[in-house]
Amino acid sequence: METAMHSFLVSVPQAAALWAVMLGAVLLATVVIARMQRRRPAAGPADRRSADDAEVAAERAAAAAARLRAEWDSAQERLDAAWAAFDAADKLARQAAKACAYPLISKRRKPGENAHRERYLHHAAGAACRNQEISIAQLNDIYAHRGWNPRLHPVMQESMLRQAVRAHRFDGYQKALKIERTAWQEAEAAAESLRALRLEAGAVSHAAATQPAADEQWWAEQWTTAELPAAA
Repeated sequence: METAMHSFLVSVPQAAALWAVMLGAVLLATVVIARMQRRRPAAGPADRRSADDAEVAAERAAAAAARLRAEWDSAQERLDAAWAAFDAADKLARQAAKACAYPLISKRRKPGENAHRERYLHHAAGAACRNQEISIAQLNDIYAHRGWNPRLHPVMQESMLRQAVRAHRFDGYQKALKIERTAWQEAEAAAESLRALRLEAGAVSHAAATQPAADEQWWAEQWTTAELPAAA
């Protein structure tokens, strides 16, 4: 009887200590959960941008860069064609100018020859305009005889017409050059923007892959050895 009573009296403090440890653990868990609900930070506007959003932005920039690069390539082709047209017109103008170096036989003109020369000039100018070798403004100047003498010999008229074609081709080359420069600048700006967005997308993806979950991060910060219950 005494042995049983002694065993009972010895086990009572141990049970009480065990219950105290369990109760402390329950209270600690309650405090931790309440603290987590109060202190969990809300995500800001920058944090809400996901890696998928950054990748979509990079894909759109890539499509824009490809489109502008294609436009630049087309502008380069038009520039090359404009230069080739000017170079050909320049050669023809030089050849026509050489033909005018030879003196013409001076003789009395036949009746109606001036009208014939004028018709020749107008016909040649109209054909050149239809072939887009001269502009409408140049054709109007020829018809109005502004800077043009319709009584000149057809050889001289041909030389002047070749010079007008060369001037028109050079103007077209200058316009094509300006368009090509603008297209190049836009393509370069789009490529630079694409590089920046790809770097940003890579950084966002890396951060999303290496950053722990919110609950894991909070537990890592809050659960320390100092808060563990002391062993009984």
